[in-house]
Amino acid sequence: MTQDFAKLFQTMMEQGQTMARAFTPSAFGTIDPAAFEAMFPAMPKEMLEMFFGKTFNPQGLDARTRFLVTIAAQTVLGPLGEPQLRPTVRNAMAAGATAREIAEVIWQMSMFGGLPATQKALEIAQAVFTETEETPA
Repeated sequence: MTQDFAKLFQTMMEQGQTMARAFTPSAFGTIDPAAFEAMFPAMPKEMLEMFFGKTFNPQGLDARTRFLVTIAAQTVLGPLGEPQLRPTVRNAMAAGATAREIAEVIWQMSMFGGLPATQKALEIAQAVFTETEETPA
């Protein structure tokens, strides 16, 4: 391995580690949800539908449903899913999901992810509901 290649390889490894920390901060012992949210703020409903809705599969799930499924998965992941949960809840609401639907999806996951993961997910969702002044009916 030449010195130039070794330097290039080292740079690539450092960039990969920086990116991995940004996407899964809990795996590196530091969780900074604000940094993750800054990378992925809530998008307008039209963009959500285009990227996460029926653009690629017109007969498939709409953006609202896709976000509800994602919230379920992030709830079951527990601490690994927490950094991404806040922006996903926000985007789900922007795509038309209600606070009640989000809370029900999270609660449904209690049997799969356990009560501690469900409780934390509900706390995170409640914080988003408070920010948006929506409460589950």
